[in-house]
Amino acid sequence: MFNRPHSQPGKTALVDRGVEAHSAEATLPPDVESFYHLSHGDHTGKACQGTACFAARHLNPGRWAEACEQNPRVYCLGECFAAPAKGQTNPRPPVKVFSKHGIVLGRLAAGGARSIVAYESHRGYTALRKALQTGPESILSALEISGLRGRGGAGFPTGRKWRAVASQPPGDKYVVANADEGDAGAYIDRYLMEDDPHALIEGMILAAYAVGANKGYIYVRREYPLADSVMRGAIAEARAAGWLGSRIGGKDFSFDLEVYTGHGSYVCGEETSLLRSIEGQRPEVMARPPYPTERGLFGRPTLLNNVETLVNVPWIVEHGGEAYAAMGFSKSRGTKALSLNSLFNRPGLYEVEFGMPVRRIVEEVGGGLRGGGKIKGVLIGGPIIGMIPPEHIDTPLGFDELASIGAGVGHGGVIAFDEHTAIADLVEHVFSFGAYESCGKCTPCRSGSGRVEEIFANARAGDAWKKDLLECRDLVTALKLASLCGHGTGLARFAESILRYYPKEVEACFK
Repeated sequence: MFNRPHSQPGKTALVDRGVEAHSAEATLPPDVESFYHLSHGDHTGKACQGTACFAARHLNPGRWAEACEQNPRVYCLGECFAAPAKGQTNPRPPVKVFSKHGIVLGRLAAGGARSIVAYESHRGYTALRKALQTGPESILSALEISGLRGRGGAGFPTGRKWRAVASQPPGDKYVVANADEGDAGAYIDRYLMEDDPHALIEGMILAAYAVGANKGYIYVRREYPLADSVMRGAIAEARAAGWLGSRIGGKDFSFDLEVYTGHGSYVCGEETSLLRSIEGQRPEVMARPPYPTERGLFGRPTLLNNVETLVNVPWIVEHGGEAYAAMGFSKSRGTKALSLNSLFNRPGLYEVEFGMPVRRIVEEVGGGLRGGGKIKGVLIGGPIIGMIPPEHIDTPLGFDELASIGAGVGHGGVIAFDEHTAIADLVEHVFSFGAYESCGKCTPCRSGSGRVEEIFANARAGDAWKKDLLECRDLVTALKLASLCGHGTGLARFAESILRYYPKEVEACFK
C-alpha cells in the first residue's frame, strides 16, 4: 500500500551554508528527485483526487475515476470550489467578506489588485511607508498587540515568532513565505497570490525590516502555475518601484525576493522539509530543536509564515494592533479566510471573524449542502485534522475551541461530507493520502499510515476482523506519540476523531 519512491530515505545532497537556493528549473540529483511527484512534465489538465474532490466524487463519477487512475497522483489543484476538479480551467470562485473589515479578502472581493498601480490605489505600501518612519520595533509591537496567530495550521503567535528571529545576532537572515498550500479544501493562498500579489510582497518586506532579514523566498507549489508567474511579475514591479533592492525607502535596509517553485510534495508544507527543499536537499522532515528561528535556511535564522499570515501584516501595521485585536474572540483575534468546497450551495472564498459558529459557516455562509443533503461531518483545515460531527457543529470558529473537540482551524479549507461518504471509505482515502505523501523519515508514519490504509481497505471489502481494529488503535497511538511532524500526528488526530464520534459505523465494518 505504501508505494511512494521517497518512502525509503536516500543519500542527501550536501549544501554549504550560505549558498544560493537550488534552482527549481535545474536538474535535481536522482536521490532528491525521487522524493517528488511532479519534478518532470506538466500536470495541467490532470484530475485531482484530493479530499474535497473525494467528498464530491458523486457529482462527476467519471472524473473521479480518471483521477484515481492517474500516476503520479495529483492532490489538490486549488479548485475545490469546482470539485471534482480537473486542470486549472474553472472560473474563479465567488469572494465575499462577512467581517467588519476585509483585511485578507477585501481587494479580491472588489475585483483584485494584480498590478502595483491597482494595489497602491487600495492604499498598498502605505503600511511600509509608515513602518520605515517608525522603525522595526513598531512592527513587532503591533503584531504582539494584535494577537495574530499563524494561519497555516499550527496557530503559533506570530509576534512571538518574529521577536525570536529579531533577537538573533545580526547577520544573514531569511524570510520565507510558505505558499505550498496543499491542504485539501484550501485555495486561499492561491487566489491571494494570483489576484493580490503585492499584499504578500509588502507583508514580507515588513517582516524583513522587523527581523533584520536581507533575503526572502516565496515557495510556490508547482500545482499553482498562474500564481507562480503572477508573483514573479509582481516582484519585478516592486523592484522597479524601489520597494525591493538596496536602501529601501532611503534607509539602511536592503531586501530582495525570489520565487522558488516546488516539485510536488505535500510534506514540503512542513517548515523543515520546505527549507531543505529550497536548499536542494532531500526534503525529509528534521527533528527540532533547533528551530528555524535560530537555525533555518542555510543554517541561518529564518522567519517562515504562510501567505495568509503575511497578508494580514500590512493592515495591522497601518491600523494598529489594537484595531485588529478588537475583532474576533477569546484567544483567536482578527479574521479568518475560509474556502468552501463544492458540496456547499455557495462554494467560494469568504472572510469571517473568529467566533462565528461552524453551523453559521455551513448554513449561512455556504448556504447549506447541495440537493438538501444532510451533513455527516465537516473538516476545517484539510484531511489531517479532526472531523467535526453534527453534534458539535455549534462550536465557534476558534483555535482553542475547535481543539477542545479534537478538530482545528487549520488552513481554513472547509470540506463538508454528506450521506454519499461512508466512514470506512473516508478513512481509507485519508490514510492512502497520508501514506503516499509521507516523507518516510519516521517509522510510525512510514509504516503505520500504509497499514491503516490496508486495514480499512480490507474492512470495505468485508475482510477485516475486530483484532484489526485493535491493531489500528495501536497504530494511531504510535502515530500520535512518535511522529516527527504534523503529518503523522495529524493523521492520528483525524483517526481519533473518527473512532470517537463514529464508533458504530466503524465497528460495523469489522467481523
